[in-house]
Amino acid sequence: MAGKSKTKDEIKVTDGAIILPENYKPTEKEEFMNPVQIEYFRQKLIKWKQDLLSEASETLNNLSEENLQKPDITDRAQVESDTSIRLRTRDRERKLLSKIEAALRRIDDGTYGYCEETDEPISLKRLEARPIASLSLDAQERHERNERTHRDD
Repeated sequence: MAGKSKTKDEIKVTDGAIILPENYKPTEKEEFMNPVQIEYFRQKLIKWKQDLLSEASETLNNLSEENLQKPDITDRAQVESDTSIRLRTRDRERKLLSKIEAALRRIDDGTYGYCEETDEPISLKRLEARPIASLSLDAQERHERNERTHRDD
């Protein structure tokens, strides 16, 4: 059935791949984590990952081209400060990449969109704002409260 294409409410399936309509956004009216929503979040995560990797590559290119041997000490200090900020940002993004990978694995194993603690659905609004979320809002708030409580010990 190669090349088979079916249309249902503008959703197309071609060779087993879901083609999302332009400007598609998941809604509460749909079945939670149906194949279309899953594909939407998969594409969103992959795009985010590609953007982060592109920015990291750009930073590496800029760092290798940048000349830290500025004659003026103020200029040199500014370049070093800027470099430090960029490297810290890339380190945070590196950690974010591992969370994106974990979210993609959850998509593959069928657990994406459900709270790791309660197995209840994570709201679409939360997933839209933070597609790497693995906890529902209530579970995340509990987790943060526990962290604050134990941090004060």
